[in-house]
Amino acid sequence: MRSFDEIYAIAADRHGGADALEEKLGKPDPEITKLPEDRWLSVMTKCIFQAGFSWKVIEAKWDGFEELFHGFELGPCAFMDDREFDSILGDTRVVRNGAKLATVRANAALLMELRDQGGAGEVLGGWPSSDYITLLDMLKKRGARLGGNTGQYAMRFAGRDSFILSQDVTVRLIAEGVIDKPASSKTAMKAVQAAFNDWMDQSGRSLTEISRVLAMSC
Repeated sequence: MRSFDEIYAIAADRHGGADALEEKLGKPDPEITKLPEDRWLSVMTKCIFQAGFSWKVIEAKWDGFEELFHGFELGPCAFMDDREFDSILGDTRVVRNGAKLATVRANAALLMELRDQGGAGEVLGGWPSSDYITLLDMLKKRGARLGGNTGQYAMRFAGRDSFILSQDVTVRLIAEGVIDKPASSKTAMKAVQAAFNDWMDQSGRSLTEISRVLAMSC
């Protein structure tokens, strides 16, 4: 496995030098633990709908989602009765996919449960980056449609420190001998986490930055 500096050099060479690369990296939000509950639910829902749909279509309709789901306030979403939910199913202001719309209620309930552990900001935003895969596993098991890359994108778009196992990141991980195919097993995910932890120790950088460097090295 190459060192982070070696992979960084490859990425910089592909993207016009270190200064140009740095402008493309992005960093996690240092205030992520203060992100309100409704914004966590909003970004989760958006990422769930973007999976398999045109992102432009979802973005164009997003004001409708926000309006019909009460700004994604947890109480009104978690305890929405069937009559109101059925009215949303027939409303053209949203993408009328019943299975995905139902995740709003389920994930609102999950976020409410996290209040006993300090709240969504503390749990999701404050989860140790060195054990990020356990957070992803929790989202997969306890959340609705938050497994795989959907949970990863939700955490990235919310602003928390994260890696995304995109096609390019996966190609780099395979090239470095971390995994031999796209990571789907617990063993493979542990290997991925260990590699990212090594690169964090070497570089002092976040998962987000390292993930972006890996993606841009391919």
